[in-house]
Amino acid sequence: MAHHDLYDDHSLSHEELKYREHTERAAHFIKIDLFRSAREEFKAALEYKPGDEKCLLGMTEMNANIRRDKKVVLVVAPIVLAIIAAVACYA
Repeated sequence: MAHHDLYDDHSLSHEELKYREHTERAAHFIKIDLFRSAREEFKAALEYKPGDEKCLLGMTEMNANIRRDKKVVLVVAPIVLAIIAAVACYA
């Protein structure tokens, strides 16, 4: 696969270039499940294209992913703590 560099297209305006930088960075963060960072990149991209549907949808999806992950942590953390406490009591 050929590597495409954002900076190869010299016809892009500064705003379009910055928008693409932020949305590309958001896509990379999503691949490694860094949803808060991705959300912040979408938010930064909106400064260059206010009201952009792609960014607004991306932020909505990231918020949903963050809420889902929070629920998982709130369920798993007490179980792990209970296991640690049980091991410590019976060891």
